[in-house]
Amino acid sequence: MPPRIPQPISRLSNTLSTSTVSLSSNFVAIPAAFSKVSRRSISAYGYEQAKALTFSKHGEPAEVLGLHGHSISPAHGNSLTLRFLASPINPADINQIQGVYPTKPTFTTSLGTPEPIAVGGNEGVAEVQTRGKDVRGLEKGDWVLMRAPGFGTWRTHAQTDTSNLLKVEDKSGLTPIQVGTVSVNPCTAYRMLKDFVNVREGEWFIQNGANSGVGRAAIQLGKLWGYKSINIVRDRPEGTEILRRELEDLGANVVVTDTELQEKGFGDKVKEWTNGGREKVRLGLNCVGGKIVNAMAKILSPQAHLVTYGAMSKQPVQLPTGLLIFKNITFDGFWVSKWSEQNPDEKKRTVDHVLNLTRQGKFKDVPVEEVLWDYNTKQDSLISAVQGTLEGFRKGKNVFVFGDT
Repeated sequence: MPPRIPQPISRLSNTLSTSTVSLSSNFVAIPAAFSKVSRRSISAYGYEQAKALTFSKHGEPAEVLGLHGHSISPAHGNSLTLRFLASPINPADINQIQGVYPTKPTFTTSLGTPEPIAVGGNEGVAEVQTRGKDVRGLEKGDWVLMRAPGFGTWRTHAQTDTSNLLKVEDKSGLTPIQVGTVSVNPCTAYRMLKDFVNVREGEWFIQNGANSGVGRAAIQLGKLWGYKSINIVRDRPEGTEILRRELEDLGANVVVTDTELQEKGFGDKVKEWTNGGREKVRLGLNCVGGKIVNAMAKILSPQAHLVTYGAMSKQPVQLPTGLLIFKNITFDGFWVSKWSEQNPDEKKRTVDHVLNLTRQGKFKDVPVEEVLWDYNTKQDSLISAVQGTLEGFRKGKNVFVFGDT
């Protein structure tokens, strides 16, 4: 005789509300014996079975992350049920789990747990699976991005409302990975190139972390807009020349290592590349910190801007007094999360522009390592992918790609 499916024993209705996120979901508690069924299923009354990578306290991902299963009620009113398609693993996501990132996750019991938990991940693309009768502007099958960070994107499904979402107006010719990785790195590069100083066609910018997602995006966007670039990568035991050619193929004018940058006579090389200094180096982009920033700042032209958006070395940026006084260099900071919160309409325009360039073949997405997440994927493989983001010299960004969930 087949096992009897237990009836739902409780129905929970909770609202998750923060300054950046508003989630409203109803869940059904499923007895443990039923939750162990390995096949993909929809529970009684159409409740969606969902899974999420969550944590109840801050710490290293391998120590605090766990795979949590819960149920989502059918969409109703102004709510939508989303099925995630692709969610990248960014360094900021790791910092958030560690508790050292300015944006704090929301710990909640709304996913059916006795103790508060938070869902990892801040970026991704999802598909509208079902919608309530009061929803306007989104239909089943539409693709959406998160309007602001903090949503929690390392999950198979979620329920929310339209206030937290940006519709992908045209998904034709695009893959979930291309759309799911557009909100952070390309937007960061785009805004830094455009918002701090007027770099004219034929002028230069210099950046470290050139092999990063932001660095690759800046190379390509700069090339499209007529900017020239000096790109700094870390010295590595092997593969430097291969990487150099790879970045040059994207549009980099010059690729050097951090060691070469700090060698005596580097300024003479810059003068040669910039037509005797007549072509100005208007902008510097920094995601590393430490002594390398001083070496970059010395190359900048008077009235240039040096924008810091990361601190991979965990070393402070020391401002050289002479450059501040005699060259009037401006040091700025940029945080795309805060920018996205304050400029949702401009974020949508930026995203749409980058996706249009991608569709036309003018913008290449960052190299990725796909991490398949389907209904039977084990917790250990998911957590291993997150922890692996902390390793150096990776082949590409780890991205959760959702299969049959």
